[in-house]
Amino acid sequence: MNGASREALAAARERLDALTDATAVDAAKLADELAAVTALLHREVSLRRVLTDPAQAGEAKAELVQRLLGAQVSGETADLVSGMVRSRWSQTRDLVDALEELANTADLTAAQRTGTLDDVEDELFRFGRIVASSTELRAALTDRAATTSAKSELLRSLLGGRAKPATERLVTRLVTAPRGRSLESGLESLSKLAAERRDRMVAVVTSAVPLSDPQKQRLGAALAKLYGRQMHLNLDVDPEVLGGIRVQVGDEVINGSLADRIADAERRMAS
Repeated sequence: MNGASREALAAARERLDALTDATAVDAAKLADELAAVTALLHREVSLRRVLTDPAQAGEAKAELVQRLLGAQVSGETADLVSGMVRSRWSQTRDLVDALEELANTADLTAAQRTGTLDDVEDELFRFGRIVASSTELRAALTDRAATTSAKSELLRSLLGGRAKPATERLVTRLVTAPRGRSLESGLESLSKLAAERRDRMVAVVTSAVPLSDPQKQRLGAALAKLYGRQMHLNLDVDPEVLGGIRVQVGDEVINGSLADRIADAERRMAS
């Protein structure tokens, strides 16, 4: 997003945070309702255009939202969406993308409240690895001919009772309503969003052998100081990784031995 949409999304995030700071608000229910609105606006192109039309008064668009959604969702959800349509959006799709992000953030907030956010982060990462290693599973989850109920049932058989409720909800929404994204990019976006919920960056660490706890602590501390933010490590093992370790933070890839990279990070911090 850029321009007006970026500003509108930032304002929507602030309103969502203010809502979910109140423990009386059911964050999981809020997530479900925002996801339902996302699906509605993704499906109803003409309605989406009306709600993002800069020629229409913001208050008139907010009143339309209240008429359409007031009896269908909670007051918190209706008010949040009303505030969003008062804002200006550079493209009609940006509103739907923003709603989807808020739905996912609300689910992650629900996990944070129950102390399971770390588990959700790890489960999203592990599920992505499972999908990447199984062409058959990926084909089943991305099959356009398969029904939504069939995909949901498959995910229940895979995740039900094995993953946290927030993980299952997030993955199910992604698989059943991909909205043109690949499964891999969707899972990556969810992992980043989970990390941002804790103001952390994600480092995908691939090593030739499993790292010991002291190594993980040293690497995490060095990367946190290097990037100036708390770092969440997603760990993977690949005996063929060159140099013993590969670290990816965003678009930056660092290759080399663990000792060399920590030493280099310490030198860069000292300078």
